Amino acid sequence: MARYDLQGSLDLLILKTLSQRSKLHGYGIVLHIQRASDELLHVEEGSLYPALHRMEQNGWIRSEWALTETNRRAKYYQLTAVGRKQLKETEDSFEQLVKGVRAILRYA
Repeated sequence: MARYDLQGSLDLLILKTLSQRSKLHGYGIVLHIQRASDELLHVEEGSLYPALHRMEQNGWIRSEWALTETNRRAKYYQLTAVGRKQLKETEDSFEQLVKGVRAILRYA
C-alpha cells in the first residue's frame, strides 16, 4: 500500500488546480485554491513558489512567461503528461489516507 506524505497535500492541490484550469500564474493558483475550498485553505507564497519550482524540476509542470490581464509579466504554469500521472498517484494515495483517518474516527 502506498503511503501518503502529509506535506504532499500542497502538491496535490497545485496539480489538481492545474488539471482544472490549464494555465495559471502563481497568484491565480492561490486564488483558485482559496475559492474552491470556500476560503478554508490558504497557500502562502513562501510555500507555493518552492513547490512550483520543485514540481517543475520533477517534470510535473512547465512554465512560460506571459502578460497578465493587467499587462504585467508573470510566469504561467501548466500540467505535463508526467504531472497528470503524478496527480493520479497522489490522488490515490490521498484517498487511502482519508480512508485510514475515517476508520480511526469511527473506531472510538
